[in-house]
Amino acid sequence: MNRPPDWRGPLLRGLYTALLYLALPLALARLYWRGRRDPDHRRRWRERLGFIPPLPDSGCLWVHAVSVGETRAALPLIHALQARYPEMPLLVTTTTLTGSRQVRAALGDRVWHVYAPYDLPGAARRFLRRGRPKLAVIMETELWPNLLRRCALAGVPVLLANARLSERSARGYARIGALARAMLEDVSLIAAQADADAGRFRALGAPRVQVTGNLKYDLTVSEILPAQGQALRRALLGERRPVWIAASTHAGEEEAILTAFAALRARWPALLLLLVPRHPERFDGVAALCLEQGFNLVRRGEGRACDPDTAVFLGDTMGELLLFYAAADLAFVGGSLAAVGGHNVLEPALLGLPVLFGPHMFNFTEAGQRLLEAEAAWQVSDASGLAAAVERLLADPASGRAAGQRGRAVVERHRGALAALLGHIEQLLFQYSNSGALGGRVLKRL
Repeated sequence: MNRPPDWRGPLLRGLYTALLYLALPLALARLYWRGRRDPDHRRRWRERLGFIPPLPDSGCLWVHAVSVGETRAALPLIHALQARYPEMPLLVTTTTLTGSRQVRAALGDRVWHVYAPYDLPGAARRFLRRGRPKLAVIMETELWPNLLRRCALAGVPVLLANARLSERSARGYARIGALARAMLEDVSLIAAQADADAGRFRALGAPRVQVTGNLKYDLTVSEILPAQGQALRRALLGERRPVWIAASTHAGEEEAILTAFAALRARWPALLLLLVPRHPERFDGVAALCLEQGFNLVRRGEGRACDPDTAVFLGDTMGELLLFYAAADLAFVGGSLAAVGGHNVLEPALLGLPVLFGPHMFNFTEAGQRLLEAEAAWQVSDASGLAAAVERLLADPASGRAAGQRGRAVVERHRGALAALLGHIEQLLFQYSNSGALGGRVLKRL
């Protein structure tokens, strides 16, 4: 039995749109303000209003990844799409500057790249008219009411890939239930990471949900990456020093990490901390924090090697995190002591490192739990717990290496999401081709 249309969804979308238009001057002013420290924030601002260079009339495949993490997760899919559909241009959009830089570093000019438009009807219309996508693949949980509505009106299928929805996010969407349901009805297919994610989407009213697994398990690394990591270690870090990497850290976490590191240095004076903040705008502040706490520091951007007195090597570059993991002995993954939700613990696991993370892992619940169950990872709650876990691994390197091998096996055992996604993409493209004449006419009118 068909459910009657819910008038509350369009009403809430209208109120939401009005608020966005009111906030637009503030959003543009924020870009200008952030451009004081990094002029790249001020460049290409027109793309955020949908003014992008026109793509070929033949149309494109469009992959949207918000920032660095989503972009890295999308790389296996992007490479597979390029191999399977070489005749079709690939458009990759991001929301953040760091995501944009990650696309450029990883893919260069092999893809078209612009910022995704703000979620305004006019910006979405311009973007779709100029981009002419045949299919939109949106990574994880990037739901924008107006953009999804415009895609539906234009006949552009939307696949929400590698979709995840934490309990906290589900509660937030439930508070705007009618609008959330209207958004989800505009999505052609939600390819969820796990059963729990799929259940939360269905509870919000999503009509088309499949469980395909986590695309992050399908990450592959170059065969020469381990050798490159060891070469970096010999050249810059110190070949005989133990190296602990604390990666993707956020505000408030570096203080705990440095407290743990100070305690560890009393017993392990040769220990080197490879510290990699998540956001580049924080590099200078984290460097200052290290110096304030009395740690000798070398920054990757300086291009010089550590000497025996160097305590901290600051990874202040973009696109080198996997290389840094390959140069380390054990890893702490940030965003987990701070209530951010965690970051990708599967990357260091794939490279054979024992993994540590904090209590806040709601964005990576399943991956973290699988590593814990395999005794490939350890969860800590504070600086003292972090110091104790690192010390145990330093004291028993063989145990750490065995844990790393178990973690790699977990990653390899759960691959398969990529193949499932490619199958769904082929079906959606077939559906588009059967209704392509209508979609093309609508896009021209947009």
